[in-house]
Amino acid sequence: MTGTDDTQARQIADTWQHIDTWLRDHAPATHAALRQGATENEIAAVQDATDARIPHELKTLWRLTAGDNGINGAGFLLGNQALMTLDAVTAFHRQQMNAQRHEETLNANLRTPGDDQTTVWKTSWIPVCSFGVTDRTSGLYLDTETGYLGHWSRYNEDRGDEDERDTLTTYLEEIADSLETPSLATRDKPGLINGALVWGSMINPDQEDQWVAFEG
Repeated sequence: MTGTDDTQARQIADTWQHIDTWLRDHAPATHAALRQGATENEIAAVQDATDARIPHELKTLWRLTAGDNGINGAGFLLGNQALMTLDAVTAFHRQQMNAQRHEETLNANLRTPGDDQTTVWKTSWIPVCSFGVTDRTSGLYLDTETGYLGHWSRYNEDRGDEDERDTLTTYLEEIADSLETPSLATRDKPGLINGALVWGSMINPDQEDQWVAFEG
């Protein structure tokens, strides 16, 4: 591991410690839904199945927690997105690569030179989180070539400048900062329902009267 890789891994571990501690102290139901960390063999299996180089920061996160079982289908990440399990990562990557190969066949057989080519997925895109625990309509992937997170969705719409140019580290740091100092949160506001973390942007209408904003 290079010095840069070691620094990134340490930043992920330190940031995760803040998130994990907050969840344990304030949202025990959400904390209990976190999966145990992955083994080196399990991480290697994802790398083999996707044929992608898994960055050290993502490996570090997976060693700490290998997914999120969620509460009522919602996860602990911003917007109540869920950290995908390693099995889900592998299966979704395979699904998207199959869709990309189908798109390439259409490009070759049906389109004329100069037509815009649609990119459904790249080998270097590793899915990290999804809209919900079992909801794959949208989510975030980590581009292993650039180190930045990107948005994916079922409809492959262009979000333009809406995407945040986050690394996995800055994304997790945003979560940790929002939990520990909610008054400074800009993207989403943390709150609680029956011991579970629920972000304010995605409250179920049936639970609005139960949601209590976390003030710190």
